[in-house]
Amino acid sequence: MTKLLLATRNAKKLQELRRILEAESIEGIEVVGLNDVDDFPEAPETAPDFEGNAAAKARDAVAATGLPSIADDSGLAVDALNGMPGVLSARWSGKHGDDEANLNLVLAQLTDTPPERRGAAFICAAVLAHPTGEKTTVRGEWRGTLTTKPRGTNGFGYDPIFIPEHETRTSAELPPEEKDKSSHRAQALRALIPALKALAAH
Repeated sequence: MTKLLLATRNAKKLQELRRILEAESIEGIEVVGLNDVDDFPEAPETAPDFEGNAAAKARDAVAATGLPSIADDSGLAVDALNGMPGVLSARWSGKHGDDEANLNLVLAQLTDTPPERRGAAFICAAVLAHPTGEKTTVRGEWRGTLTTKPRGTNGFGYDPIFIPEHETRTSAELPPEEKDKSSHRAQALRALIPALKALAAH
């Protein structure tokens, strides 16, 4: 059994990767999270893009644990805000991780923006790094539009104001199984399947 570290403390992200491995019938990989390994210093996310932040997190995780590691960085890119908040999504309001304040600030910045100009995309970059130094970088993008007020209680972050393309419900109104099929993170993790199959075969 190969241990694979997903560099997160988010239980939902761990469950999502486990579900994807199961759906693809990939056996021989045990997914663990940061709570399952000894603490190590995590570098701040200072790269200008999602790929850079994900690569730094994956590299730190491998160096500290010796385990093959996946790290991701994701955020919301709003067309009318020139792609912002982007890599600053988790701290857009100035305080890291205050989902409600971040979401309300984006809505406030779009107050006079008409529906046809409220396009946005959730973007996720994920990196699988090996102790050998080899790495695989992938990206997922989920297009949609932004509402004028939050709806739904599933998910986190900007999910309550994001309506995916071909959908009338917000991301926060979708059940997890549906979100798994199309979300930016699910797309990125699925893009890693060939590399994960190779890892399981070792």
